[in-house]
Amino acid sequence: MDTLRAITLFVDAAAAGSFQRVALARAITPQAVSKAIRQLEQHLGVRLFHRTTRRSSLTTDGLAFLESVRPGLDAIDAAVGRARASTEAIEGPLRITAPRFARKALLAPLAEFSTLHPQVQLDLRIEDDYTDIVAAQIDVGFRGGSAPTGQVISRRLFSVEQRLCASPAYLSRHGRPADVAALARHRCTGFRLATTGRLAPCQLLVDGEMRRIDLPVVFCANDSEVELDAVLAGVGIGLIDGLTGADEVRSGRLVPLLEAHPGPEVGFHLYFAQRRNLPRRVRTFIDFIVQRLQDSPRFRFDPAPSRRRSR
Repeated sequence: MDTLRAITLFVDAAAAGSFQRVALARAITPQAVSKAIRQLEQHLGVRLFHRTTRRSSLTTDGLAFLESVRPGLDAIDAAVGRARASTEAIEGPLRITAPRFARKALLAPLAEFSTLHPQVQLDLRIEDDYTDIVAAQIDVGFRGGSAPTGQVISRRLFSVEQRLCASPAYLSRHGRPADVAALARHRCTGFRLATTGRLAPCQLLVDGEMRRIDLPVVFCANDSEVELDAVLAGVGIGLIDGLTGADEVRSGRLVPLLEAHPGPEVGFHLYFAQRRNLPRRVRTFIDFIVQRLQDSPRFRFDPAPSRRRSR
């Protein structure tokens, strides 16, 4: 027996005074209503209705049972209403995860979204390790590299380039490397992977394929913005990604080198759990981020004019 369904039919029948009216309202047969209530009576061990051919009225036990269950059903109805409202209202907590290097891309659109939807509480969690957003109860994740897999839906927002760069001050002291082999005679920076503690390998496009290049690293950090600051300060040549350094290249504070030998491009992805009914605040945020960031030329070192978009 479906106890909640039987109790709901009982309450409806008590209000309508007729099994037939309940059946018509719920598009079921009167026999189905009668059977459910009869099973409920058997389950409770009491008679709930006096039945006649035309009308049903509550017994004393039925009236007492109605007074007991009605507050609970009202609470259930209210909870269902709040849940439905939460899927329509653009309000409530919105939990986001992203790696550290994505901060520059996300902070401006997050601030704009917060201004547009002040009833949404943004909770940004900076985590370099891949996050299982289903287990961690995260609404939306961002990641660079290959597309996230598993029980998630992902959207590639844009490609992240990597270029060797140096500051004008460094180049005035040490000169510009003429080719990849000349890098061995320069001072270079590196990125230390938080997951393994090892230096990330430097890969450059050489003769049409990506090759690992051993660089003389004199400074390394496990934060891409710290590495960028070191390169800007003239410490050495670094393999800088477009998310971190494209603005600095356009401003002239950073100079791209050996442009025929870029590093590998990786995707920057948004991902979220596979759910039939996303809360409206989550759907709205996803659409907003896609509109603001998809194919954005801002994070390319040399965006083609045709890719610039007006806002």
